[in-house]
Amino acid sequence: MPSYGTLYTVSAPSGAGKTSLVNALLARSRDLRVSVSHTTRPMRSGEEDGVNYHFVSEEAFLAMLERSEFLEHARVFGNLYGTSQIWVEQQLASGIDVILEIDWQGAQQVRRLLPDTRSIFILPPSRRELEQRLNSRGQDDAAVIAARMAKAVEEMSHYVEGDFLVINNEFEEALHELEAIITCHRLSTFRQREAQSALLQDLLS
Repeated sequence: MPSYGTLYTVSAPSGAGKTSLVNALLARSRDLRVSVSHTTRPMRSGEEDGVNYHFVSEEAFLAMLERSEFLEHARVFGNLYGTSQIWVEQQLASGIDVILEIDWQGAQQVRRLLPDTRSIFILPPSRRELEQRLNSRGQDDAAVIAARMAKAVEEMSHYVEGDFLVINNEFEEALHELEAIITCHRLSTFRQREAQSALLQDLLS
């Protein structure tokens, strides 16, 4: 295992399939974990505290922010979201690769603090498909979906800030591309020099 893990940010508009892809990636990849964000938004049906999010009050969130406990934070649709800096640093120091599912604003904050972060952007195959996916959830009314679609256009314009771009048209193909990104980075000379140090020393002695 390398001495230090890699941090990946995964950003996408709501409905692009980001969470489903990341969950499938975690099931297939070793030494890879996803950060569970803190949020002030209400818990939805089927969600579990500490699994989907750490659900906290706005007062508690602001207190954590005052103590500089977040690697990044943002207000999205009126709710606050933030990533625990201590947890992320502990995982990376243990050689674990970490994925942050965050919006483009959070990804910008993370890159400023940790320039070695690799950023991935996921896009839907079309605006029509994105709207259909939002409608199929059955969780939001028409006004909320319209607001999310308007926000999505702004979010998608930031794809140029990512190191990698994945189009989620066919789920398995998009998942394979995400796996390839992780594998490719793990096979870089820098990472392999750490992971294979004993072998390299033996080969070159």
